[in-house]
This record gives sequence, C-alpha cells and structure tokens, in this order.
Amino acid sequence: MDIIVYSKPQCVQCTATVKALQTKGIKHKVIDLTQDDSAMNTVQSMGYRQAPVVVAGSHHWSGFRPDMIKQLS
Repeated sequence: MDIIVYSKPQCVQCTATVKALQTKGIKHKVIDLTQDDSAMNTVQSMGYRQAPVVVAGSHHWSGFRPDMIKQLS
C-alpha cells in the first residue's frame, strides 16, 4: 500500500507524523503542499484544510493520529 503524507514546512503535527512512520519502519512519501499546487488541490478536494493529511490506500485522515499510524504497522 502506498502511504502519502501531505505536509507543510514548520508543521509540528506533520513532523510528528513523519517521525512516527519512520520509527515504525513504515515506508511513505512526503509531499510538500507549499511546493505542489496539484497536491494542494487534491487535499482540498478531499475536504481537508489543515496539514498533515495522510493517505493510506482507501483510508485518509488529517492531523497527528498515532492510533491510525499504529493500524498501518
């Protein structure tokens, strides 16, 4: 399953999410929303207004969610 973290610079929850994924050894891709207009449009079309947004297969969520990250491992 592909896991994408849509992130922004200097975002505490984004950093915590990426660090938690790394700690658990979960492969993921980070996309900077400030550098990719298409990614920003994708996130907004999903109804999200804050970062991070994590997309894992058919599941997605916003914010730092250790409970959801645990389900990925």
